[in-house]
Amino acid sequence: MFKIVVLISGGGSNLQAIIDHIQAGNINAEISAVISNKADVLGLERAATAGIDHHVLDHTIFASREAFDESLAQIIESYEPDLIVLAGFMRILSDGFVNKFQGKLINIHPALLPKFKGLDTHQRALDADEKEHGASVHFVIPELDAGTVIIQGIVPVKSDDTADALQQRVHKIEHVIYPQAVKYLAEEGLTLKNGHLYHQGKTLLEPFKEYLD
Repeated sequence: MFKIVVLISGGGSNLQAIIDHIQAGNINAEISAVISNKADVLGLERAATAGIDHHVLDHTIFASREAFDESLAQIIESYEPDLIVLAGFMRILSDGFVNKFQGKLINIHPALLPKFKGLDTHQRALDADEKEHGASVHFVIPELDAGTVIIQGIVPVKSDDTADALQQRVHKIEHVIYPQAVKYLAEEGLTLKNGHLYHQGKTLLEPFKEYLD
């Protein structure tokens, strides 16, 4: 069985989307553990409800980022996962951690990368008068939001949009594309080699795309 560890810091809505797809039989995989750097968050309740092992690793008790990441890596490695999913994990990971798990560490970013890396993506898309916006699931590398993109979810930007309205639309497409990315990796032979995606033995020149009207 393809094994997944999910890292969270909050509500875990993308975690829930993946749980729902697994429970419905849409993804042939299991979430072995959920790890949060914050206690008392909804994502941990979601894990408990689904019967998934869950842990709190409080980053504030560690003397350095590297010390936290080393402890985090030990918990992750105890589950021997095939994939590590960042689902609202609000920590910048050290280069050592990222390099240790490179090729099986993925994240979702609320923009159509390479546009709008970093924060405040929805307002920046509005300020730039973009006609389309969305989210990207990508492999994590040491450079922020710069890893190879697996799939993008694209939403229209409406003339009367606010950042909050656009964010809500992007959240909807996130819940579509994150489970789909997991399915590609778990079932459909998607791999990363030398920064290039291979799907069922063929090179992908562009990421997969999903659209929300």
